[in-house]
Amino acid sequence: MTAASDLIVPDLLSACADAVRAADTLFDTARNGVSAKVMGDGRIDGKALEAEQFAVHGFAWFATYVEGLRQMHGWGERLQAAGKLGELEQLMLQSAFGEYLSQLVGGIAMSQVEVVRPDDLGIDSQAVHDFHTDAVKALRASGNTGAVRRRIAELIEDAAATGNYGDPALEDETLELIRDQFRKVAEDYMEPAHDWHLKDELIHMDVVDQIAELGVFGLTIPEEYGGLGMGKTAMCVVTEELSRGYIGLGSLGTRSEIAGELIRLGGTEEQKQKWLPKLASGEVLPTAVFTEPNNGSDLGGLRTRAVLEGDVYKVTGNKTWITHAARTDIMTLLARTDPNEQGYKGLSMFIAEKQRGSDENPFPSEGMTGGEIEVLGYRGMKEYELAFDGFEVKAENLLGEKEGDGFKQLMETFESARIQTAARAVGVAQSALEIGHRYALERVQFGKPLYAFPRVSGKLVWMAVETMIARQITYFSAREKDEDIRCDIEAGMAKLLAARVAWSNADNALQIHGGNGYALEYPISRVLCDARILNIFEGAAEIQAQVVARGLLTRRN
Repeated sequence: MTAASDLIVPDLLSACADAVRAADTLFDTARNGVSAKVMGDGRIDGKALEAEQFAVHGFAWFATYVEGLRQMHGWGERLQAAGKLGELEQLMLQSAFGEYLSQLVGGIAMSQVEVVRPDDLGIDSQAVHDFHTDAVKALRASGNTGAVRRRIAELIEDAAATGNYGDPALEDETLELIRDQFRKVAEDYMEPAHDWHLKDELIHMDVVDQIAELGVFGLTIPEEYGGLGMGKTAMCVVTEELSRGYIGLGSLGTRSEIAGELIRLGGTEEQKQKWLPKLASGEVLPTAVFTEPNNGSDLGGLRTRAVLEGDVYKVTGNKTWITHAARTDIMTLLARTDPNEQGYKGLSMFIAEKQRGSDENPFPSEGMTGGEIEVLGYRGMKEYELAFDGFEVKAENLLGEKEGDGFKQLMETFESARIQTAARAVGVAQSALEIGHRYALERVQFGKPLYAFPRVSGKLVWMAVETMIARQITYFSAREKDEDIRCDIEAGMAKLLAARVAWSNADNALQIHGGNGYALEYPISRVLCDARILNIFEGAAEIQAQVVARGLLTRRN
């Protein structure tokens, strides 16, 4: 066994701080390089942006890596201040820096077939040379070596049982207690969740009721409206732990988060008083009804119409990819109220009441029909297509009682929704890590556990490190939101990275299982299917990269 002092980079936190500064300088060079490709007169040229999409999206990934390093350094500093920066955390920190610094100049994989390199971003050889400060050289050379990975593997060998894959640095006793509570709740449903998946069943209603009793649906709703009044950081902790058990458990709160944010930020006082307490208690279950066939992320192209007739709006049109639609009581429904306004301006948001369906009659409300979309994973929530033909919505349920504000109201919820989705992804990533780790310890091949082989333990080590990077970016964006600091870019980065880490972890954990991972009886087969959706919903990875890049290119320093 190698002594810890022989592996840890000298003055590690100082070296990481220097490396972050070097990465920031390289980021500025990349920003200037990409700006030269797509900006003109201080504004983004739409045609150039599309033509240079590879570079633009690569810049978003580059920026996300730099932010990941910044947050990991902050993580290390917080742990040191609390006297908790142990050997494991130090090695994870330098492993993250060693790998990400190398990828910044060697190439970042945006997908399995797209690698963005410095030249693509306008970073020349001189800038790459200048980037290599003494600290960067030391971290690249010694941060993520085979010896470091082996030592981390030794330190986390018992983690599959203890859950200690590094201190998350929550710095709050209440959050620690919440984390422990929901970890236990999630563990109760790991086995049932796999059964729901195999049988393609909705999460059982008694489970939904328990989640409601625990306050999940009202976690961030203000106390004056019946909620717990907690922040987005608490939401992340709860969501991560529930999603670690099963992505559907973490997703039960997503629609309540979206509906609660829409009503809290855009509703009248009467609407808040009426709906927020019901959402918080779980008396009313909501679903989000935004997407339409053939439109996807292009919300400006929505065609579903809502026409005012007396004291009701009559809705006509089609929606798709509506999660948990049959079992819900209200829909946050985006529709076009002004046919003469193209794009976003003619859209309005509604709190549309509906009857809760049953297995026999999933959509009993008049003027509304629906059908299930069969999917690979994420089955416990179920996806639906909906059709509206004169479906009535009370005029008083127009959000904010003002037409034309629907898209603006929805945009105000995107930060919270993406932070919550990033937390779901971190939970799924952690689940895949732990499932793969347990299997590697238990499965014996050639006379020894799989974990004894470096390419197996090495995969798991990097899974643990990169999950921590995704977690720290997610927590950072949540803290920013809690402090009322605009964090649309940071939330986008968190979702972008965490979704990829969830998929990577699930894929590698299945690889560790070998042929058994391909068998439906093994939970990792479900986790792989569940993880895949995270790169698509709440903004596909390409859309997320576009949002992040546009924000960074137009942000004023």
